[in-house]
Amino acid sequence: MESTVAHRPRLGIGLIGYAFMGAVHSQGWRTAGRAFDLPLQPHLAAVCGRNQQAAQAAADKLGWSSVETDWRQLIARDDIDVIDICTPGESHAEIAIAALDAGKHVLCEKPLANTVEEAEAMVAAAERNPGRIAMVGFNYRRTPALSLAHSMIKDGRLGKIRHVRFAYLQDWLVDPDFPLTWRLKRESAGSGALGDLGSHLVDLAQHLVGEPLAGVSAHMTTFVPERPLLATASAGLSASAGAGRGQVTVDDAALFTARFPSGALASFEATRFAPGRKNAMQIEINGERGSLLFDLERLNELHYFDGTEPGAHAGFRRILVTEPDHPYVAAWWPPGHGLGYEHAFVHQARDLVHAIADGTHPSPSFADGLQVQRVLAAVEESASKDSVYTAVPTFED
Repeated sequence: MESTVAHRPRLGIGLIGYAFMGAVHSQGWRTAGRAFDLPLQPHLAAVCGRNQQAAQAAADKLGWSSVETDWRQLIARDDIDVIDICTPGESHAEIAIAALDAGKHVLCEKPLANTVEEAEAMVAAAERNPGRIAMVGFNYRRTPALSLAHSMIKDGRLGKIRHVRFAYLQDWLVDPDFPLTWRLKRESAGSGALGDLGSHLVDLAQHLVGEPLAGVSAHMTTFVPERPLLATASAGLSASAGAGRGQVTVDDAALFTARFPSGALASFEATRFAPGRKNAMQIEINGERGSLLFDLERLNELHYFDGTEPGAHAGFRRILVTEPDHPYVAAWWPPGHGLGYEHAFVHQARDLVHAIADGTHPSPSFADGLQVQRVLAAVEESASKDSVYTAVPTFED
């Protein structure tokens, strides 16, 4: 592992939300300074939640020094430098804008907002506070295999990109009696599988190919329109049902095709109704000189086909992305000792700390998050109009 540096200046972190995403973000902040040499030392200053008792229990378990029950009080604290937003999408814009205008750096979980208008307001707040870092948490960019794929594509190993196929498949909603959590309500989540899973796909597609999507043609559906109400608060992707039923107001699955300005074709599928698929984000990218394959359920592997080799011995080969010269991996274990889901959040924290210390633009920025939001809005518009091809405005439009 990289050595730690004593007496580094503290970087006070304030976390809002402590459930599934809050827990994994806490892991990232706790670990980043122990795995990497950082110019600033993340300090888990405070976690914020509406319930004092639950927030204190989360602080004790996750390693936070104190508790707040009002996010406005958290933002007002002098010992907080970074506001990390892990709440449902309905509150992202209000919190992020207030934090930026108060002089805080912001990390906001994806998708950036519930609407394009909210995302535009968040970008405007970032622009009027140029000394503050505003990053959106598309953590899969920091998976070493996908970071390697990005560098290979950028270096021209695939040549001109012609096709991309992206699917994100889960099965946690297959049971029609799974209860109505906040993720199934449009007012809190913004959208369903499209925003939760599809936003990752859109961000990675645009990031890996290196250009924004130009337009989409989409289908969306809700397979189970009503579900039991919650008995108690949900935790992660688990919940228990109570009495009564409520309306599901988001999509269960989204399927769309798209085109890049360069002419490359793309297909996307996001669903929570794929039995046996727990967290299968599957990516295939085809270029004029080769192809890349990735599956999040085998996240230490990248499969590469070099189309320039003689056909007699050409074929896909597995790259085990655990060598010290692979992205991020030098900070971890000997070759062959794989990383896991949580490491992308450690890498995210590492990159954000460096951006703050160096005063450099973060990646992905709020502007990147807005562009993803515009694609999601175009998908919804297309689906509502019988899959008509719908152009996607760019950030410059």
